[in-house]
Amino acid sequence: MSDHGAAATVLEPTFAPPAERRSVLDRAHVGDIEGALGTVSSFDTGPRRSLRRRVATLLAIMGPGLVVMVADNDAGGLAVYGQAGQDYGMSLVWVLVLLAPVLFINQEMVSRLGAVTGAGHARLIVERFGRRWGTFAIGDLLALNALTLVTEFIGVTLALGFLGVGRYVAVPIAVVVLIAATLTGSFRRWERVMYLLVAASAAVVPLAIISHGHQHAHAGGLLPGVQGGLSSTSVLLIIALAGTTVAPWQLFFQQSNVVDKRITPRWLGYERIDTLIGTLVVIGGAVAVMLACAWAFTGTPLHGAYHDAGMIATGLRTNISPLAGDLFAIALLDASILGAAAVSLSSSYAVGDYFGYRHSLHRPWRQARFFHGTYAAFIAIAAIVVLIPGSPLGLITTGVQALAGILLPSATVFLLLLCNDHEILGPWVNSRRLNALAAVVVGVLVALSMTLTITTLFPTINVAHLCLIVFGALGIILATLGIVSQRTRTEAQRTAYSEWDRRNWTMPPLETLAEPRRSRVRWLALVALRGQLVIAAALLLVKLLRLAVGA
Repeated sequence: MSDHGAAATVLEPTFAPPAERRSVLDRAHVGDIEGALGTVSSFDTGPRRSLRRRVATLLAIMGPGLVVMVADNDAGGLAVYGQAGQDYGMSLVWVLVLLAPVLFINQEMVSRLGAVTGAGHARLIVERFGRRWGTFAIGDLLALNALTLVTEFIGVTLALGFLGVGRYVAVPIAVVVLIAATLTGSFRRWERVMYLLVAASAAVVPLAIISHGHQHAHAGGLLPGVQGGLSSTSVLLIIALAGTTVAPWQLFFQQSNVVDKRITPRWLGYERIDTLIGTLVVIGGAVAVMLACAWAFTGTPLHGAYHDAGMIATGLRTNISPLAGDLFAIALLDASILGAAAVSLSSSYAVGDYFGYRHSLHRPWRQARFFHGTYAAFIAIAAIVVLIPGSPLGLITTGVQALAGILLPSATVFLLLLCNDHEILGPWVNSRRLNALAAVVVGVLVALSMTLTITTLFPTINVAHLCLIVFGALGIILATLGIVSQRTRTEAQRTAYSEWDRRNWTMPPLETLAEPRRSRVRWLALVALRGQLVIAAALLLVKLLRLAVGA
């Protein structure tokens, strides 16, 4: 077990609880759970028979799921939800409803990986797929995270600019706050700061309440459809909604945060509840923003004229009330800070996993300079970029969220393969039903990115007919894969595990695991997927350039 940069030799205990036997890179990832709202000892094996004890345990363990979900409603998220409401009324609310189970399924899988293996997402990809594929996956993550951080600071400048604070004052203040939050070397203090930001995100609730019943409230229905019909622009926005609601950085963040909080398989039931609560909160907040903007802008000259999140705040002030504009600006500022903290931390966790350096919030600066330095560097670079004058802030925000949606299938495929790896998950591998749902998710995301690719190449194509063809082909492919999977079942999948096995099983040290089976078919599928995503990302850039020049 490597622990780079150790200041002194630490004697291992003569007896270790199950948590101590996890394949961790950093010893700070082992020990008591020290949450914002309570502590659970690593030696605690007692049953939770009373409701009071169960609630106390849940409060101590809660955090990774709630924080990652609410941080997902970041600056880019609020801007895209606002754009959907402003330009398409309530006609895209159904997209958020469908994304809720997708969000929960993805995050449940990574939390299970973290608790059972004691390893971060980046480390597992490198170890089980090789350093080349690991480099691709982490490179995609870091590039997307850097762009996402730019959108977070765009949110800071727009929010504080609306409240009368200039960007050259707002951005440096945000940088100092973000860096200071992680330097204390206390996971508990960091999580308490995150909880304060989570609480502040509730500003979207009164925003929706005061917007409801406005004279422009007739904004369309909630049934599947798109106001004005499908077009390449509406497909781009749907992909952006998917990319901002289920983002690749969330996978890396929650798995590493579960490991850093020292959650083991014994507490997975509580972590699932944490993730479920976070899912409900994040979808509720997203719907509130979309509906508020739909009610505020439908039937006004600003309907269909989205520019950026700052103009949304101005429009809410004009069409609803000054309080509505202030509430949106406060929510945007809070979302930007929380999102920047989580996105930067996912980068630091991934880099620490890849290079094998200490990477824990339990460690102060002097014990984990590489970890904290990476975090600070990402924040500083994004802050510098956003201070460049004349940038199309609204278009950048939409483009980054759409890129996240395009890259999500690749991240989800790696996640799905890891969750079916018996060497690392043993009795905790995915069920067939969960694999089927995940396969549908990946297929839909690939189909959406293909639709965007084709509509960019052929702008005059009938998008409705194209969707019928693409999604019809997807249905045939998924049905074929389902038939094949029913006929193939490995010996490992037939192995029965008791509940005791599940509660006490942890991944053996990674270096002792058997090499994963090399499959040419899997390799070709990964290469084809990556090639399609590269083409889709390039054409997304073309699409954004066309929108920027009004073509």
